[in-house]
Amino acid sequence: MTEAYYQLISREMTPEGICIATYDPTQHAQGAWNPHEQHMAPASGVMARELENFHPRDDVRIGRVSYDIFGLISLDRFTVETKVIRPGKTIELLEATMKSQGKTCIVARAWRMMVSDTSSVSGLEDQVIAQPMDFPEWGGMSRWAGGYIRSVTVRASPDKRPGKGIVWISTSKEMVEGETTSSFTRLLGLIDTANGIVPRQEGEFAWAFPNLDLQVHMHRLPQGDWLGLETVQQYGGDGIGLTSSILHDVYGPFGRSEQILTIRPMPK
Repeated sequence: MTEAYYQLISREMTPEGICIATYDPTQHAQGAWNPHEQHMAPASGVMARELENFHPRDDVRIGRVSYDIFGLISLDRFTVETKVIRPGKTIELLEATMKSQGKTCIVARAWRMMVSDTSSVSGLEDQVIAQPMDFPEWGGMSRWAGGYIRSVTVRASPDKRPGKGIVWISTSKEMVEGETTSSFTRLLGLIDTANGIVPRQEGEFAWAFPNLDLQVHMHRLPQGDWLGLETVQQYGGDGIGLTSSILHDVYGPFGRSEQILTIRPMPK
């Protein structure tokens, strides 16, 4: 079996400047809610890869990526179409659309922003957390099914509880077969896991809580192989919830993420 989440089938650039990449998912991309769907984590990672590599520029970098999930992400061949929808010298908006079986699965938009030396005014309020090797390995993710969950290594803080906790996640899998995965793609391809690490339910799930989006804001680019998730999950009383995370790599905090949840009874 391949040691990657995806296999690149083809890539072409249209006369209109749209990059169309075709991929096959492997079993490592399999989702946790249904065996015939992809997990949003590697799906968002492969889309981050397309956004990162689309006409790269040295004077800008991606500061925000927003993903809207249109429905089930089929564990089947798909395309990612990437284009510029707002060009500019100092800010630029990219859009990537994943399509499979004739349907739109995910739409991602990324702001590329001008970089400059602002070290004289830089400062952070988010605090550094302990390193991944300071935490014990955690087997709690085994309550979830799917190939993606089996592909990750997880370490958790001893005081983690339903609704709140710190977890470090890493994977040895490459995002695309035959290619070295950048830190940006690798760590963005793990962030969606946040919704499953501190669920507000013990034992067997009585309620499903899939997320409809993933919003990622980064005050610096992530580095390394480990993603730290300092996560809080909150359920409202009218069927809507929110998973919020401070994002860390081994060098400290680098941003934040949010996921809006639809809470509904588990099917019998």
